[in-house]
Amino acid sequence: MLSLQNILNGLGAAAIPCHRDIYKAARSCLTDRSMAVRCAAAKCLLELQNEAVFMWSTDLDSVVTLCFKSFEGSNYDVRLAVSKLLGTILARALTSKQITASTKHNFRRVSLEDVMELLGTGFLRGSCGFLRASGDMLKGTSSVSRDVRVGVTQAYVVFVSTLGAQWLERNFSAFLSHILDLVSQSHPKAVQSAMDAIGCRRCVSFILRATVGGLLGEKAQIAAAKEICQAIWKLKKVVDAAISDGNLETKINTTDVTASQHVLVCALQELGSLIHGLGTTAAPLLQDSSTGVLEAVVSVILHPSISVRLTAAWCLRCIAVALPSHVSLLLDRCIERLSALKSCPEAVTGYSFAVAALLGAVKHCPLGIPHGKGKVIMTVAEDLLCSASQNSRISLQRMQAGWLLIAALMTLGPAVVQHHLPRILLLWKCIFPSSPKDLETEKTRGDAFTWQVTLEGRAGALCAIKSFVSHCAGLLTDEVVQRLLPPLPSAVDLLTQLSSIYKSYGNSLKTPSTVYRQKLYELLAVLPPKAYEGDFSAVLKELVTDLTVTDSQIDASAFLLPSLCHENDLLLLGPLLQETDHRFIEEQLLLGNSIAGGSLEYDPYSIYEKFAKGDSVPKPLPPALSVISAASRLFGVMFSHVTESHRLQVLEQLLNSIKQTKGSRQQIVQLHVVSAFSTSLKHLANCKGSLGSEEVRRSALMLVMGALESNNPLLRCAAAECLARLAQVVSDSAFTAGLAQVSFDKLKSARDVVSRTGHSLALGCLYRYLGGISSTQHLNACVGILYTLSQDSTSPDVQAWALHSLSLIVDLAGPLYHVHVEPTLSLVLMLLLSVPPAYAEVHQSLGRCLNALITTLGPELQGSSTAVSALRTSCLLGCAVMQDNPDCLVQAQAISCLQQLHMFAPRHVNLSNLVSCLCEILLDNSVLMNLCSSYLLLRRAVVACLRQLVQREAAEVSEYAVALVKENKEDFTPADVNIREIGLEGALLGLLDKELDPRLCQDIKETLTHMLTSMAVEKLSFWLKLCKDVLAASADFNTVASIDTTQEEETAKGDDVSVLTSDNDDRFHPFRNPRWSTRVFAAECVCKIISQCENAGSAHFDITLAQERKQRDSRDDFLVLHLADLVRMAFMAATDHSDQLRLSGLQMLQIIVRKFAAVPEPEFPGHVILEQYQANVGAALRPAFAPETPPDVTAKACQVCSAWIASGVVSDLNDLRRVHQLLVSSLLKVQAGKEAQNEQYNESTSTMEVLAVLKAWAEVYIVAIEKQKNQSDTHKHSLKIVNYSEESYRDVTFSASGLLDLVQADLGTLSKLWLAALQDFALLTLPPEYASQLPAEGGTFYTAETIENARPHYYSSWALILYATALWLTSTGFIVVDPDEGVTNLSRPVTPTTMCQDSSTRPLVKSPEDVNTDRFHLILGISVEFLCSPGSDAAMENIIACLHALQALFDVPWPRSKIGGDQELGVELLNVLHRLILTRESPDIQLATLEVVRLILFAAQEHVKEKRRSAEVDDGAAEKETLPEFGEGKDTGGLVPGKSLVFATLELCVCILVRQLPQLNPKLTCSPAVPPGKHLLLSEDGSRLVAAALVILSDVPAICSPEGSVSVLPTILYLIIGVLKATAVKLRDGQLPLTVAASLQALKGLLSSPMARAEKSQNAWTDLLRSALVTVLDCWDQVDGLLQELDEISLLTAITVFVMSTSPEVTTVECLQKRCIEKFKTTLDSKDPLVQCKCYQLLHSIFQHPNKTVSYPYIHSLVPSIVGKLQETEKAKPENAAELQVIQEGIKVVAALTAAAEEQHRAHLVACFLPILISFLLDENALVSATISAKNLHEFALQTLMQIGPQYSSVFKKLMASSPTMKARLESAIKGNQESIKVKTTKHAKNPGKSSSIQLKTNFL
Repeated sequence: MLSLQNILNGLGAAAIPCHRDIYKAARSCLTDRSMAVRCAAAKCLLELQNEAVFMWSTDLDSVVTLCFKSFEGSNYDVRLAVSKLLGTILARALTSKQITASTKHNFRRVSLEDVMELLGTGFLRGSCGFLRASGDMLKGTSSVSRDVRVGVTQAYVVFVSTLGAQWLERNFSAFLSHILDLVSQSHPKAVQSAMDAIGCRRCVSFILRATVGGLLGEKAQIAAAKEICQAIWKLKKVVDAAISDGNLETKINTTDVTASQHVLVCALQELGSLIHGLGTTAAPLLQDSSTGVLEAVVSVILHPSISVRLTAAWCLRCIAVALPSHVSLLLDRCIERLSALKSCPEAVTGYSFAVAALLGAVKHCPLGIPHGKGKVIMTVAEDLLCSASQNSRISLQRMQAGWLLIAALMTLGPAVVQHHLPRILLLWKCIFPSSPKDLETEKTRGDAFTWQVTLEGRAGALCAIKSFVSHCAGLLTDEVVQRLLPPLPSAVDLLTQLSSIYKSYGNSLKTPSTVYRQKLYELLAVLPPKAYEGDFSAVLKELVTDLTVTDSQIDASAFLLPSLCHENDLLLLGPLLQETDHRFIEEQLLLGNSIAGGSLEYDPYSIYEKFAKGDSVPKPLPPALSVISAASRLFGVMFSHVTESHRLQVLEQLLNSIKQTKGSRQQIVQLHVVSAFSTSLKHLANCKGSLGSEEVRRSALMLVMGALESNNPLLRCAAAECLARLAQVVSDSAFTAGLAQVSFDKLKSARDVVSRTGHSLALGCLYRYLGGISSTQHLNACVGILYTLSQDSTSPDVQAWALHSLSLIVDLAGPLYHVHVEPTLSLVLMLLLSVPPAYAEVHQSLGRCLNALITTLGPELQGSSTAVSALRTSCLLGCAVMQDNPDCLVQAQAISCLQQLHMFAPRHVNLSNLVSCLCEILLDNSVLMNLCSSYLLLRRAVVACLRQLVQREAAEVSEYAVALVKENKEDFTPADVNIREIGLEGALLGLLDKELDPRLCQDIKETLTHMLTSMAVEKLSFWLKLCKDVLAASADFNTVASIDTTQEEETAKGDDVSVLTSDNDDRFHPFRNPRWSTRVFAAECVCKIISQCENAGSAHFDITLAQERKQRDSRDDFLVLHLADLVRMAFMAATDHSDQLRLSGLQMLQIIVRKFAAVPEPEFPGHVILEQYQANVGAALRPAFAPETPPDVTAKACQVCSAWIASGVVSDLNDLRRVHQLLVSSLLKVQAGKEAQNEQYNESTSTMEVLAVLKAWAEVYIVAIEKQKNQSDTHKHSLKIVNYSEESYRDVTFSASGLLDLVQADLGTLSKLWLAALQDFALLTLPPEYASQLPAEGGTFYTAETIENARPHYYSSWALILYATALWLTSTGFIVVDPDEGVTNLSRPVTPTTMCQDSSTRPLVKSPEDVNTDRFHLILGISVEFLCSPGSDAAMENIIACLHALQALFDVPWPRSKIGGDQELGVELLNVLHRLILTRESPDIQLATLEVVRLILFAAQEHVKEKRRSAEVDDGAAEKETLPEFGEGKDTGGLVPGKSLVFATLELCVCILVRQLPQLNPKLTCSPAVPPGKHLLLSEDGSRLVAAALVILSDVPAICSPEGSVSVLPTILYLIIGVLKATAVKLRDGQLPLTVAASLQALKGLLSSPMARAEKSQNAWTDLLRSALVTVLDCWDQVDGLLQELDEISLLTAITVFVMSTSPEVTTVECLQKRCIEKFKTTLDSKDPLVQCKCYQLLHSIFQHPNKTVSYPYIHSLVPSIVGKLQETEKAKPENAAELQVIQEGIKVVAALTAAAEEQHRAHLVACFLPILISFLLDENALVSATISAKNLHEFALQTLMQIGPQYSSVFKKLMASSPTMKARLESAIKGNQESIKVKTTKHAKNPGKSSSIQLKTNFL
């Protein structure tokens, strides 16, 4: 058959003559016994119908009947293949328009009705033709076999998918009415039993979900929802009519009502799922009054049938989850109706279901519901329970409704429930009899009805308490548990009496008593077992009875066991237990014929529980089954807690009950028992318990071994797992070895399939839990036996199980398995080639083996030896064989094997083949639609493989995919043409939009994310276009043009009318109507692209650079060139219907504003590029502030507003006002206070919104203040403007003051609100033990009940509010206190004066001092608490904001006085900052911290000064001797660590310095890590940190007493000189490194400290300073080899600082003085003019020292050499500016000396000096030819002469007289300069040469 298929494929139309014969052959095969043959035949016929016209024209009926027959007794694969055939043929028949001549006469045109009729027949009557069916119907026995019904269901889906989405849109109403008709009363046979009805309903739901949910875009889905609504209204009218005629009690109406029920259930379910999928995009649908969706659903709540009422409730729940804004309104409406219609039974149950369902929806709505709703519901529930007994007609309903509401209320969580707990516990206590005696009297009194009510009520109560335990675990204190316990014994008592009650009152109590059992078991399973120890034996007895009850005919294996088997083992049991796209309908085939699967009406209580899958209806099983699963779960818990003797007894009892039954009943009992026992082993293993003695083990083993040889494969599988768990729990190697031995023996002797399969799996499972039973001979034995079994070609089952087991062993034996790898691999290959492909399960197991082998080999596969390459080739060969297998799961295995190979040996996997194979599978499927693509597991494997490939080689994968499409132009259907334009990435995005499986979607997203991270920057336009297409599709629904069918015909090739091209406007729009979730993903992608570009380079954010580079190479692409697109995408997303998308859009907008705010616009200097988009930004933000917008969107929009205003993009105030106005309107809303809160959401959402508004304002205010600061700085240092970014010289004058004006207007209000928010935050951060002190009514912005929900909002916004408040208080200087402080104009008290006090006790007016103190401590307290332990996740900006707030605080005198005066506070703050520096590496944080430290120290200095001053003033000068010492260290000089501010400061500075310069730490210097004497160049940040620390160090002595200063001085000197030594390195341009400048500055500050002169400390200081000077001098001598590196200038400057700043006795010691002079001498002879120049400058200052003892020695030693140097210059004129400067400095020094000399010596000096100057002058001729330097020297000399001449005229005249040559020279020079001299002097006055500018920077003296 497969060969025929391929031949047909190749021949095409040429094979027409033999079509009939092939058809006949295939017909017989289609109903063959072997399933594989049926599959092949179906594929062959599918190929045939491409050309054979008769199949879908004349022979259509027979083909359809044939397909129905083929469905009978089929398996999943056959159903897939045949349904594909059937669906395709019918679609062909419907769309074909040409008729070949031969068939013209007998061809009838097929209409949609005919096709539907054909399919409907199959669905309703099955495969028995039309005649036989009618005969059976007379007998009343006909029931359609389920396989046929499921097969036909799949065919429906294929049929619609083949015709495509647009066909469905056009014909939806006809299609819907047909599908719903399938379960209506017109076909009573289909729904005659409840089982059938549930099965059919599932099928119908599946068809609708797969077509409407899977194919249609959002617009079409909304239209479909309207159609469904119309259908509901129609049915509602019928029901109403029937009910209103109810008084006639005619037979008809009841059938009408029941008839409508199944149709309604299907319609409501689909409506719910549709709206759930649409999310907030469904808002317009609900607002459309003509459709009346809500009215329709609510009106059906009163339907007589309970399943309709439940489904309507579920539908409401879906609406609530999709549109959270409706939850509160719907709840109010339902509660109101419930109270109004309390006496109508339908209304009571219907509306209580609805309320419960809505409560269950709340946890899916992050915005919640108002807290007060809980109270209302509790009241209603109590009312219902109390009034239940008043009216017997509705007591049952009221009882059930009351408990249901309470149980649903629990899902709201502890915050709501704790207020109602006492009432709930009281109700719980009252519902059970308080003593056994009461129970007895109850039994004697009641009748069947009262018992039914009682049991229902008690079951409800049990359910409510179970819900409480599972949803409010936080409230389960010991006290509450004690109050829960009393009713339990009587509940258990009732359980034991149930059977007798049931006997006495007959069948009506059967269901209630089963439900009661189930609920009690479920409750006990979640309670701590200690709680009901007393009842263990009674409960266990009941459990055993339930598990072994023999009248249960239902084989429940399919729902009990899968959870107990390992998921990998389930693969053995065929596709039904695996995840498939058809799981929803296939499930019913699993469960055997007596049950159809779960349905909501079996357990109304499941309506509020969380579902396993997002939007699928909960499907509780019938009570008879649920009770067994509850019993086995509880058994698991209890068995692990009872005593050993009891365990033995129970096990024996179970074994006996298995022995006593026979046949199928025995299997059912065995199944229950194994599932219960397996659960208990799971529990034992979890709590590391032991099983017990030898006897217990023996019984357990017997129990399991019996099941291991059962006929039911699922039971065998579970038993093997159970056996392994048993070995795990016993954990005794001898026992384990024994188990393995038993299996060995069995496998050697047994010949039957059952025991061989069971025991071979047992061996594999043992390995799984015991990690390889460690001994190697075991391994050898296992492998040997499994080898043999896997070659048993008589039974594919044995082969499959043995190979599966082998794969487990390979996987788990690890390295031990290496010896066996080669033989195993060759075995696997041999079997792959020899086992017929029909035995797919064997091939699947082989695939698992191969996978395990590849994993075992691991990276060794990369080797190049022959052995390795042989293994590798074998693996690749195995994969190739599997890829060709027709079975999808085998292909999936092949792909995952190749994936493993690619991971370990990437070079050896042929990537292009692999990619093309993957794309063919994926894209072939996406051509039609995911539901007719083959297996879900295959698609998952493909995407998982792609995900791994693109992590390493994204670009290659993408290229191969596109190349593949180009090669296969002919093969690919035109629908997929666009992969050429949109690439693999686009195809994956398209697939993401269609896939419904969450795991697959997650993988696709990850794959796309990996591709994006590695390729987005290179293929920027491509990615942005993709995202834009997806987002633009949402922006305009109307772009989808309707299709012109005539055009389609022309494009079709030849006679092949391909239906698949129906979307032919794909050319223009690759994504038609993508879902909102896909659009959200696209928006997230854009944000990721921006961050990728940010890492890629600055050109992406610099338009000039980008344009330049684009011109150079047109292939380059930069983000900034796409700014318009980015803004447009953000705008489209931010204004969408979907709230999720709006949030993503606003997020995107925020990122764009932040990243592009500073990009200048090259064409308009002074403007930025974003300015042109201000209208778009405004328009995107405006809708977010509309009143009906959800608070989370508004909160996000506030962030964007503040980012936009703060970014400084818009400079014109009028333009800014638009966005500013939005914030103002929000502020008004905040001021309106709690009264104006909206009632739709939880109170905490208003907290969120308020805080978002306050945070946004805070950000704007902070930016305004910072701009103002910068601006005043720029005015001060207009020189420094170069350092500012473009922003600052854009129109500086506007923005700061303008922005401040904007905020100023509201600042009064804002400051109060900010303080109130901070006060709330302070209360919320208190530890739990202070909870009692919190205000009872909550804070300003949060209510007491929603305190937990409010916390995160405070945590996200407090930091900026804190900083803004600190800035505001600083700006007022802490002076302003509101006059109306007590009575604020807000509607609630918001000032910190109300901290934890109520109004009555508050003093009426606090003094301003108190108010300020409160505020000060509020800010300081919050900061210190946060900085003490910022979590590792604390955001950087929070820490920075907090430090900035402290800086702002200590910037003004009043707070400084507070901290200065409170030393403990200061020390504590310093310790906190020290810890912060240790834990946070960021330089920004460390710099900010040091700034705070400096201010604290400054505060302390002010405090000490103030005290000294006041002491002097008070005591007067008289008793000067006894003045107390202020400052630390008092009289002793001791500093106490922990109490001393100085010590804390030093610690902190040392920490910073040693972190940056490790060589400062004496302990480290000796270690090899720090090479001695090596100079490290610090980073810029490092230098800034060191400089800041040095500034602080030099300030420390000022806060010490003289004795204290002596204790700290050595440390400080060591650190300062250490920094100087470590960083004094020459820089090229003669600049000083920042650290050197700082250390010299610090040194100067230190040496000129008053302490050095204070009498108590003077001597000690002098000694220490001398030592320090020696250290500096020693720096020269240490570095002999490294002299070139060392910067002499810095060290000379340091010496000069010592000479100039200390008292003379420090430096005038002879030995020191000599060494210093020596240093100057050597430096004067330096070759480097810069050094000489600086040396002259330093000497200049020393020579002018007022104290002669200091300056004279220097003058005497150094002047002669200076004068000598000047004299030499006469011969060698200066060459360049540097040398010229040296001479000029020399002249200045001598001139200064002359001035300073004593009268009697001055003449000599002048006489020496003048000739030198005159020698520098040039005559006119020489001047013309001289160099610039010589000219300048000439001018300078002349000028100096002009100044000196008049001063010392006598000497001058004498000299002129004595030397005529000089005189002549001077005169000619003066003449030459006469004219220009005035100009020159003015010039010189303005610009005194380069020398002085250097002095400005480094003038430390």
